[in-house]
Amino acid sequence: MAEIKYTEDNIRSLDWKEHIRMRPGMYIGKLGNGSTPDDGIYILIKEVFDNAIDEYVMGHGSQIEVKIEEGMVSIRDFGRGIPLGKVIDCVSKINTGGKYDSKAFKKSVGLNGVGTKAVNALSDYFYVKAVREGKQKEVEFSKGEISQDNKIKKSDDAQGTLVKFKPDNYIFRNYKFKSEFVENQLWNYAYLNAGLKILFNGKTIVSKKGLYDLMMRKTEPDQHRYPVIHLLGDDIEIALTHGQQYGEMYYSFVNGQNTTQGGTHLQAYKEAIVQTVREFYNKNFDTKDIRASIIGAISVRVEEPVFESQTKTKLGSLNVAPDGISVRKFIGDFVKEKLDNFLHKNPQVAEALLKRILQSERERKEIAGIKKIANERARKSKVHNKKLRDCRVHLNHKKGDEEVKKATTLFITEGDSASGSITKARDVQTQAVFSLRGKPLNCYGLTKKIVYQNEEFHLLQHALNIEDGLENLHFNRVVIATDADVDGMHIRLLLLTFFLQFFPDLVRNGHLYILETPLFRVRDKKDTYYCYSEQEKQQAIDKLRGKPEITRFKGLGEISPNEFADFIGEDIRLEPVILDDTNVEQVLKYYMGKNTPQRQEFIIENLKVEKDEIEEETEELIELD
Repeated sequence: MAEIKYTEDNIRSLDWKEHIRMRPGMYIGKLGNGSTPDDGIYILIKEVFDNAIDEYVMGHGSQIEVKIEEGMVSIRDFGRGIPLGKVIDCVSKINTGGKYDSKAFKKSVGLNGVGTKAVNALSDYFYVKAVREGKQKEVEFSKGEISQDNKIKKSDDAQGTLVKFKPDNYIFRNYKFKSEFVENQLWNYAYLNAGLKILFNGKTIVSKKGLYDLMMRKTEPDQHRYPVIHLLGDDIEIALTHGQQYGEMYYSFVNGQNTTQGGTHLQAYKEAIVQTVREFYNKNFDTKDIRASIIGAISVRVEEPVFESQTKTKLGSLNVAPDGISVRKFIGDFVKEKLDNFLHKNPQVAEALLKRILQSERERKEIAGIKKIANERARKSKVHNKKLRDCRVHLNHKKGDEEVKKATTLFITEGDSASGSITKARDVQTQAVFSLRGKPLNCYGLTKKIVYQNEEFHLLQHALNIEDGLENLHFNRVVIATDADVDGMHIRLLLLTFFLQFFPDLVRNGHLYILETPLFRVRDKKDTYYCYSEQEKQQAIDKLRGKPEITRFKGLGEISPNEFADFIGEDIRLEPVILDDTNVEQVLKYYMGKNTPQRQEFIIENLKVEKDEIEEETEELIELD
C-alpha cells in the first residue's frame, strides 16, 4: 500500500463562501428539497426574516413583506436600513454585523454574523438594497461573488432593507417552497410580535393577542378543559391549558426563534408549572398527573442567547445576561407569582384544572393494575421473546450511553416472510425487528387501556419501553416496514393511528419513520437497478441496452435477504413522519373516524388517480413485451 504523504501542500485555507458551500449543514442544518418544514430552504428564509424582525423589536417598522414566486424569495422590511457603506460587508463578511453591539440589538436572534452570509453563499442569485435617509445602495451576488455593485444614489423609496434570493439548485436539488410551511413559519413570527403586520403573497398575517392566538389556532378550543391562561411580563409570555389528548404539547420560543427542541427555558417552564400547582393545591401530585394532556407555550427574550447549533432549535443559555439571573429562577419566579395569582382570582379555572389532574391520577392507577396483569400474562407465555428480535447492543451498552441509543433502530413488520427477510438482512448489532400478527386494531377514540388489553399493542409498547414516557425509549428510530399494497398501507395507517393517539410525543420528537422499499427491479445480464418510483424505473430502462427484465415487488417477503441488506444499510431510505403543528385530533377523526361524505369523496378521487397510474403502467409493460 502506497504511503500517503502529509505535507504543507495538504494544508488549505477556504474563504467564507467556499466553506459555507462545502459544509452547508454546519450553517443551515439538513439540505432537503422543501418537502419537510425543517429543510434548508426554509432556514434561508428564517435567516433573512430574523433581521427584519430584529428591526421591528427595536421599534423600527411595523410591516414586513414576503413574496415567493418561481423559487425567488423577496423580503422587505421598513426598518432603519443597513448603513450604506457597510451593505457589502454585512452580507458577505463572516463575523460582521451590528448585533455584536448590545446597545443596537439588545435581544436579537442572530448574534454570530453568519446567517445572511450563508444565504448569500448558498444562493444562485442574491440581491440586497438598503434605503436610508433618502439614499440607497444596491448589490447583486451569485454564489457569494459580487456580480453587480451599484453606487450609492438618491432614492424616494421608503427606508428599510430589501433582500431577494434564489437558492442554488446545485445544492438544493429540485427544491420547491411549500406555501403552507412558509405561512406557518410567518404565523409564529406574528404570534411573538403582536401588532406586526406580515404580507405574504397577498395574505395578511397579524396577531393581536400573541401566544393566546397561537393556542387558539393550533389546537382545538372545544377540546380545552378550561380557557387558555395567558400571562404577560417583561421579556416573558406564557399560555397554558389542558386538553383531551395523550402526551404533552409545548411551543417554545427564544427571542422570536421557534426552539423546536426546547432547552433550558422549556425545562424551567415545566418545572415551574409542577411546583406552582403543588403549592397552590397544597398536595404533592405526581408530576405525570399534572403534566398529562397539557398544552403550553412560552416565549422569553434574553440578551446574547447561547444556542446549541447554528439553526437555533435548542437553547443552551444558563443566564439571562447581563445581570446574571438564571433562566430557571427568572421563569420560575414569574410562573409562581402570576399563575398562582391567576388561579386564586379564577376559582372555576382552578377547579377545572384540579379535575383534570385527578382524572389523570385515576387513569394512571387504573392502567397500572391492567399493565401488571398484562405483563404477567406475557411473561408466563414468553411471548415477548417471540415478537421481538432485539439487537445485541442492548445487551452490552451502559444506561445513558447516548451515542449507542442514537444508533438503534426497530423495524415493525407484518407477517413471517417480511420479518424473516429483514431479520436475516439486518445489522444485528443495532437493528431489531418486531413482528406483527395480522392487522392491528383501529384504536381511534379508544382509551389507553387498549394498549394493555390488546396483546399486539401491549407488546409493541413493551418492546419500545415507553410505558412511563420517552425518557426510556429503547430505540432511537422506530420504522414502520409494511408492504406497498392496499393491506400494507392499511396496516401502516393503523400503526400511525396507534402512535398519534397514545404516543404523539414519539412522533413530535422525530422518532417515527416509514421505510421506503423499491417497487421495481430492472436488470439485464450485466446490471441491476432497484427503483422506488415509475420515474426511476423508466430511467433504469433507458440506461440498459436490450430487453430488460422488470420485476414488480408487491410485498417485502418477495425481496430476498441478500437484496434487503442493501435497502436497510447505509443507503436506507426513510420517510420521517412529521408532526409539526398538525392538529392530531382533526387528522385522526377525518381518516379513522366514522365514514363521512368528505372522506368518501377523497378516497374516490385518489382511487381514480391510482387507476389511471395502473393503466399507464400496464400500457408500458405491454410496449416492452
